[in-house]
Amino acid sequence: MDDILLVDKPKGLTSSRVVELMRKKLKVKAGHTGTLDPIATGLLIVLTGRRTKEASSFLTLNKSYEVKARLGMQTDTFDCDGKILQQNDVTITKEEVEEVLKGFRGEIWQVPPPFSAKKLAGHKAYELARKGVSVEVPPKKVSIYSLKLEEFQFPYFTFDCDVSSGFYVRSLVHDIGKKLSVGAMVVEVRRTGVGHYRVEQAKKLEEILS
Repeated sequence: MDDILLVDKPKGLTSSRVVELMRKKLKVKAGHTGTLDPIATGLLIVLTGRRTKEASSFLTLNKSYEVKARLGMQTDTFDCDGKILQQNDVTITKEEVEEVLKGFRGEIWQVPPPFSAKKLAGHKAYELARKGVSVEVPPKKVSIYSLKLEEFQFPYFTFDCDVSSGFYVRSLVHDIGKKLSVGAMVVEVRRTGVGHYRVEQAKKLEEILS
């Protein structure tokens, strides 16, 4: 079985765990083409058999996301799964969020989250962060091709974005919170596209495993 499988990843599982479950069910070599955080749902592309050799060609594809974030709260992981570091009850308006978003469209420098799979001195950043080691991940140039505020109901806001490979949604939300001086964290994130592949084409993991 040499195939490209589009999976709608459920919340709570790591991408590696999804691949492991599929490998056991399908009894074939398999690998994914780009990690989704456990908190995230949506499109995970899994290659099987000889197609696993093509993984690198998928890593450079643009990604699309739907994101729900919360203002006034900052965590060590930049999402709601982390330890709360700061809380702020200053009210922010929709117009203020819109204004800040303008500054992120286009090419930007982005620092990946300390709790990420980014390699530092041969170790993944999250492995060091979990041990209490201070992690300083170098910034990387990334692109935001579109960024649209879809809904605002303080302290929550939702947005859609189309971004380059290597982009961290958690870092974007964290940086939006910094610009507004109140902090922000990801509450929900759904990957809706990778290149020309769409989540609407994907199968639920439970369908594949049944």
